[in-house]
Amino acid sequence: MHTIAGGAAGDPRAEVSELVTLRDLLRYAVSRFSAADLYYGHGSSTPIDEAAFLILETLHLPIDDFNAFADARLTAREKALLGERIALRIEKRLPAAYLTGRSYLAGVPFRSDARALAPRSFIAELLRSPLFDGSGEGMSLVENPDEVTSVLDLCTGGGSLAILAAYAFPNADVDAADLSSDALSLAAENVADHGLGDRVTLMNGDLFEAIGRRAYDLIITNPPYVGREVMEVLPDEFRHEPAMALAAGEDGFDIVRRILADAREHLNPGGGLLCEIGTDRELLEAEYPDTPFLWLDTEGSESEVFWLERDQLPG
Repeated sequence: MHTIAGGAAGDPRAEVSELVTLRDLLRYAVSRFSAADLYYGHGSSTPIDEAAFLILETLHLPIDDFNAFADARLTAREKALLGERIALRIEKRLPAAYLTGRSYLAGVPFRSDARALAPRSFIAELLRSPLFDGSGEGMSLVENPDEVTSVLDLCTGGGSLAILAAYAFPNADVDAADLSSDALSLAAENVADHGLGDRVTLMNGDLFEAIGRRAYDLIITNPPYVGREVMEVLPDEFRHEPAMALAAGEDGFDIVRRILADAREHLNPGGGLLCEIGTDRELLEAEYPDTPFLWLDTEGSESEVFWLERDQLPG
């Protein structure tokens, strides 16, 4: 049994009643999260980041400025709600994004619940980088974002990347495809929240079957890419997410192979594919030795996203 402050850990639902300020609650939540050995992989990477997000989002406060509210006192109702969410984070290993119903990707808010993965993708950072925002001065993969008129977000889930693509390419119509009707229902809510119903079209189907013969200037995709052995040992936090959005066969590349096989015929001349595949770059390169993958790094990743131009794709 985990202990805290020299004794057995009590129920947060009761213990938070003794606290006064947001600073008190943050300290308490960090202590409890650390003792519970939680896993962080849905927007936060440390107990303090997770606790701060859970507190601020629950109280409808800006999530990037805890200090501005640190000494504010909590009402009894607020304590009760936060005590319940802290308890559920520990007892059920629920991701904080599911407890609050909201997550942020590239600073943009999205609804988040168990209908789809909690929003997370290194592609979000890349779309706002000089590689795609037109500021690359000769180093860009997309030299002029205004000239991109069609984008496909394959395996869109809750729609976050499709929405970010609509912002990144202001003249583009964005199709967002997914096999899960549950995920698309969440995506529809997010599209409506962002007022993008006239530019983002949701499509239900198995990969490219959802779009017929359409072709695009850009395809982005964060598909399932978890192999069987990893699926068997996933932390409990991930087991609240749809397994079909994670699992991709024995080695994790079943879906990526299908995308590589068919992407060329759905790209316009000069177009390209941006795909996230996780940390098994070597396996993919060994299987496709003649494919010139361009690996793109981000602040939090190395060689987990590749770019291929239309004419570089196999097939």
